[in-house]
Amino acid sequence: MTIRTVLADDDRLVRGAIETILRPHEDLALVAQAGDGRQAIDLTLLHRPDVVLLDIRMPVLDGLAALREIRRVLPAAHVVMLTTFGEDEYVAQALNAGAAGFLLKESAADELPHAIRAAAAGEAFLSPKVTRQVLDRLPAPSAVPAEDRAKVDSLSAREREVLVLLAQGLSNAEISAQLFVTEGTIKTHLYRVFTKIGCENRVQAAMLAQRTGLLD
Repeated sequence: MTIRTVLADDDRLVRGAIETILRPHEDLALVAQAGDGRQAIDLTLLHRPDVVLLDIRMPVLDGLAALREIRRVLPAAHVVMLTTFGEDEYVAQALNAGAAGFLLKESAADELPHAIRAAAAGEAFLSPKVTRQVLDRLPAPSAVPAEDRAKVDSLSAREREVLVLLAQGLSNAEISAQLFVTEGTIKTHLYRVFTKIGCENRVQAAMLAQRTGLLD
């Protein structure tokens, strides 16, 4: 099955780079490109893609506004936001508006195909580096809610270890290398972690790890 994607970014060089990254992947097809948020909405309605890649900062209509409109008219749309370092204040807004993922442009070469496939499958994808940036902006936790403590206590020792490494900003591949297990095993651990603690993505899980003192 081919995953059809619409890309919106006002930088032609960025669009060209992303097109180059996706070209070798036969299951990923870039069906249209937009230079602003309004074009992104129009092309999404025209092509009905599986995944939409939206830059945060665009003329006419920014990525967050385009995200909200796309989700309003196409609630089932899977949207991955593209960002750069220093724009992590938009993460919460994008997630609340229904974004399926958040990807740093600097990491696109390594993470973009996986992010698109994850979004198309209905899974949330957040770049590990974005997760780390979000945590760095949060205030130090005070009292630990009993509910959060109970969630952490439900995890096995290995699951807590995986959660801590995730919260430190490591990717699945980096976690697997550090723990000397396969990446597939890490994905299984993360599925169990997310299920037990009731989190949908890496940022939510990392924030729980910080609140409960696992990063101290």
